[in-house]
Amino acid sequence: MRVLVVYCHPVPESFCAAIRETAVEVLTGRGWEVRLLDLYAENFNPVMSGDERRSYNERAPDDPALQPHFEHLKWAQAILFIYPTWWYGLPAMLKGWFDRVWATDIAFQLPAGKGRIKSLMTHVTKVGVITTCGAPTWWSVVVGQPGRKTILRGMRALCATRCRTFFLAHYLMDSSTPRSRTAFLVKVQRTLERF
Repeated sequence: MRVLVVYCHPVPESFCAAIRETAVEVLTGRGWEVRLLDLYAENFNPVMSGDERRSYNERAPDDPALQPHFEHLKWAQAILFIYPTWWYGLPAMLKGWFDRVWATDIAFQLPAGKGRIKSLMTHVTKVGVITTCGAPTWWSVVVGQPGRKTILRGMRALCATRCRTFFLAHYLMDSSTPRSRTAFLVKVQRTLERF
């Protein structure tokens, strides 16, 4: 299985980095091919230009910096997202990655007239999300978990029809303890062993 790990956190010593290390270790230990995409480390530009937006419905962006990202998407059979939940959603860097990389002629094709878009991501059969969240579980649910829905409903709709998914969140991250973080890493390990 070929898995793309999309990691998004600006602080190298963050708990998300520990999650990333655990995830990569488990997946490589299972014999999976792993590509790690660290958006902050590579200084990914999440900002879509005016020209890029004007041609968005017609063709894939021609920015050479996006070509490796397009290749990663075409290569992946599974995608694992690791990021902090900020204001109940995705960090701007990750949202911009979706905006610019899951593009026309890469992730989907638009019909000439009315009709449904055609997915180009049906080779992706597994999508997982591991995140941290400062809010408690109940409040995240009340707010509607927009980050979870963006990936596991919106983006997943472009993947294989029977694409398997999972969502793990360490809630109350701002008041977490070494014990709660250790327990969460065990949960990450067990989930990825079954993924």
